[in-house]
Amino acid sequence: MTDAVETRRTPLTRGLNWIAARARGLTIANIVVQGAIIATGAAVRLTDSGLGCSTWPQCEPGEFTPEFHDAASYHPFVEFGNRTMTGVLLIVTALLAIAIWRARPDMRWWGLVPGFGVIVQAVLGGILVHANLNPWLVAPHLWISAALVWIAVYIALRFRDAPGRAGRAFTPLRIANLALFLVVLFLGALTTGAGPHSGDPDATERLALDPALIARAHAGAVWLFLITLAVLIWLIRRDRRAAGKDEVRKAWIVLIVATLLQGVIGYAQYFTGLPIVLVELHLIGVAVLSAAMGAFWYLARPVTNP
Repeated sequence: MTDAVETRRTPLTRGLNWIAARARGLTIANIVVQGAIIATGAAVRLTDSGLGCSTWPQCEPGEFTPEFHDAASYHPFVEFGNRTMTGVLLIVTALLAIAIWRARPDMRWWGLVPGFGVIVQAVLGGILVHANLNPWLVAPHLWISAALVWIAVYIALRFRDAPGRAGRAFTPLRIANLALFLVVLFLGALTTGAGPHSGDPDATERLALDPALIARAHAGAVWLFLITLAVLIWLIRRDRRAAGKDEVRKAWIVLIVATLLQGVIGYAQYFTGLPIVLVELHLIGVAVLSAAMGAFWYLARPVTNP
């Protein structure tokens, strides 16, 4: 009887083992799709397709997918494309959870976080549709996506046991730098909420904030972030106790480049009237910057805290 039960379980066990063997690849795929959902969400907003589907989870009452007809616009298909990406994300995060649960039992609860986050985002997306794209709800939608990108990077680095630094912790400066990064994201979302791209021309009013003033505050926070980052990198490089084999140098180079590119795109879009191509690139940059900052924060942590 026992042999028969084990025989019946063999295909399932083999399937689970096959998924577990691809755990590292799934951690990378998770980073990619978590960033991609920010890009597709931005495309929905910038093409005025936020209410391309009038309800959720259906696209239209009685229809889960948009229908082709002569009077159809492209907006429902852009919005439905973003929803389809959410489905892809759910599949990837489900496979990731299974893989980590079997391959790294010490990380099994972390493996569940991305999938849970996607479900929260899907529900919030549905609320957004019913709330006519209220900008006070759109901003948290972006913040959660950025956090999920950060967590995806954390999971990938921890899964492969990426080495941290051996040296001084510089904890107060690291926390200050992280706090400024969060301020940058916070003000960036408010800047978008006060700007002209609501996601639908008939959507709710924009945030009652001066777009120019909030944009300057956002830019100022970016400069403060760069200053603290430069000081932190200088201290890390001078720390003679730091190991020469860690990966933090690669991480801060990527972070500096990503931040500078974001700054260039940010100023360019501001002075050219917020063309949708540059705004899309800037929002893609949010995903890249969140990933880069997540990697730097993880790899700059001290192995020991002297």
